[in-house]
Amino acid sequence: MTLADAVAHLSPDRWEKANRLLIRKALAEFAHERLLAPEETDKAQYVVRSDDGLTRYDFTAARHALDHWQVDADSITRHRDGGELPLAALDFFIELKDTLGLSEEILPVYLEEISSTLSGTCYKLTKPQIPVAELAKSGFQDIETGMTEGHPCFVANNGRLGFGIHEYLSYAPETASPVRLVWLAAHRSRAAFTAGVGIEYESFVRQELGEKTVERFDGVLRDRGLDPADYLLIPVHPWQWWNKLTVTFAAEVARGHLVCLGEGDDEYLAQQSIRTFFNRSAPEKHYVKTALSVINMGFMRGLSAAYMEATPAINDWLAQLIEGDPILKPTGLSIIRERAAVGYRHLEYEKATDRYSPYRKMLAALWRESPVSSLQDGESLATMASLVHVDHEGASFAGALIERSGLTPTQWLRRYLRAYYTPLLHSFYAYDLVFMPHGENVILVLKDGVVERAIYKDIAEEIAVMDPDAVLPPTVERLRVDVPEDKKLLSIFTDVFDCFFRFLAANLAAEGILEEEDFWRTVAEVTRDYQHSVPELAEKFERYDMFAPEFALSCLNRLQLRDNRQMVDLADPAGALQLIGTLDNPLAGL
Repeated sequence: MTLADAVAHLSPDRWEKANRLLIRKALAEFAHERLLAPEETDKAQYVVRSDDGLTRYDFTAARHALDHWQVDADSITRHRDGGELPLAALDFFIELKDTLGLSEEILPVYLEEISSTLSGTCYKLTKPQIPVAELAKSGFQDIETGMTEGHPCFVANNGRLGFGIHEYLSYAPETASPVRLVWLAAHRSRAAFTAGVGIEYESFVRQELGEKTVERFDGVLRDRGLDPADYLLIPVHPWQWWNKLTVTFAAEVARGHLVCLGEGDDEYLAQQSIRTFFNRSAPEKHYVKTALSVINMGFMRGLSAAYMEATPAINDWLAQLIEGDPILKPTGLSIIRERAAVGYRHLEYEKATDRYSPYRKMLAALWRESPVSSLQDGESLATMASLVHVDHEGASFAGALIERSGLTPTQWLRRYLRAYYTPLLHSFYAYDLVFMPHGENVILVLKDGVVERAIYKDIAEEIAVMDPDAVLPPTVERLRVDVPEDKKLLSIFTDVFDCFFRFLAANLAAEGILEEEDFWRTVAEVTRDYQHSVPELAEKFERYDMFAPEFALSCLNRLQLRDNRQMVDLADPAGALQLIGTLDNPLAGL
C-alpha cells in the first residue's frame, strides 16, 4: 500500500455524504435524548440553533413512538449570516458544544472519535453496495462484515482511538481482512487458565492450535532453554502486541515471564465487537476474544485477568439454568459459552492500580463456542444487529427477511419475539437475571428468512443478577448487583425497547411493511402470552409492570459526551445512568 492509497477512501464526495449521515444521526439521537430541542417551524419542518444562536440547521423529520426522530438526511441545511454553509460534523459539535455539555477536556478527544467514525463511513462507502435482498441470502460472516452503522444509538460509534489507518484496514470488521493472532507463552507464576467442565488445558490448546503449531511453539521455548510445561499459551491481538505489550510489558518480556512465539496458522475475521475473532480457517473452532487497549464507545476495550478466572464457571451455570427451565428451553434459546479463559497478572501494575484500571486489562483472552456446529439443515446465522441495517436504497434487512419468509410481517415478528424477547422476560421475572441483549450480543438462527431461535453471547461480562437474596454458587457470586427497585425494569425498557425495538419498528413503518401500532401491539401480545404461561409470577408482573404508562429515559450519548474514556463507573453502573425525564411506554393501554 502506498502512502496515498492509505487515504484513497477520503474523497470530497464521500466525506460530504459521511458528514451528512452523521449530522442526521446526531440531530435524531440528541433530540431523542433531549440534548437538543428542535423548534417546529411547519409540519414536519424543524430547526436547531447553535449555542450563539447565529447558525441554524433546518431539516424535516417524522416522529415515532418512544420519541424517535426519523430525520431525512437530504433535507438538512446549515445557514449563517443569510447564507448556506456546507455540512461539517466537526463544526456542528463545536457550534453546539455548550448545549451538548462537551467540556474543554472532552471536546477535542470526542472530535477525534467523530473524525474516526467519519473516516470509517467513507471507507464503507467505497465497498460494493449490497442490496438487503442479496445480503439476506448471504453467509454469516458476509452479513457481519456488511454492517455499515454500528451501534444505532451512539453517534461516535467507531472511534477506535489507537488505530492508525494501517490498523483500521487490517483489523476493522468492515474491512474483512484476515488476521493471524500473535501467541505468547506466559509463565504460570503469573498466568492462570480456567475452563468449563470437561476441558483440560493441554488437549484444549492442541485442539485449537493443532499438533504442529503447538510443537513449533514448544520448540521456541526449548531453544531458549525454557520448559514448555512452565508456561501457558495466550492469544494476543496483533495491535496489542505491537502497541502495548512490547513497551508496557517490557519488563515481563525481558525477564522471560512472557515469550513471543509468533503467529498462529489459522486466519480469523474481526467481529462487530472489534476484539472478538471468528475462525475463518476452521469455522467450527472457538471464537477468540482478546484484550485490545483502544478506546471505543466510551471504554478501553481491555479484558481483565481477574474476571477471566470465573468466566467459564459463570457460563456453565447459565447454560445449566437454561437447559433446566421449562419456559426457556422451548423458545430454543441457547448461549455460546465462553468455555476457557486465560489471563496474565502484571504484579507491579496491580500494586499501582484499583481493580477497574485499564492497566489490569491488557493481557487476557477467552475462547467462546462457535455457533456454526449447532446449525441444522437449511439454517443460517446472522448477527441481530443486521435487523436494523438499512441499505443504500433505504431498504431494511429485516424487511428483506420478512419478504423471504413468506410470512405476514406480524407472523414474522411474533416468531422473532418468541425467540429473542420471551427469554429476556422470563429471565428477568423468574431469576432477576438480566443480559445486555443489544444487536451485537445476539446471534439469530434463520431458516428461509424466519427466526428459528436466538443465541445470546458475551455472557460473563454482560449479565447480572439483581436479587440480593439469590442463592448463587461462589464462582458466580460476582454477578450479583444492587439495583434500585425503580431502575430494574430499565434492563428491558432501555436495552430492548429504546435501544433496539425503537429503530426496528420505525424502519418497518417507514418502508410501509408494518404499522408502528401493529408492531407494538404484537410486542404487547407476546408479553401477555408469556405472563399467562407463568401465573405463579403474577405478583412480580404487578410489581414490575411492563404495561406501565411511562418509563425513565436513559441516555447513552450523554454518558459518552460527559466522559468518552469511561462512560460508566464500573463499581456502580446503575449510579452512572443519565436519566432525563420519561418516555411514554408504547405497551401502555394495549
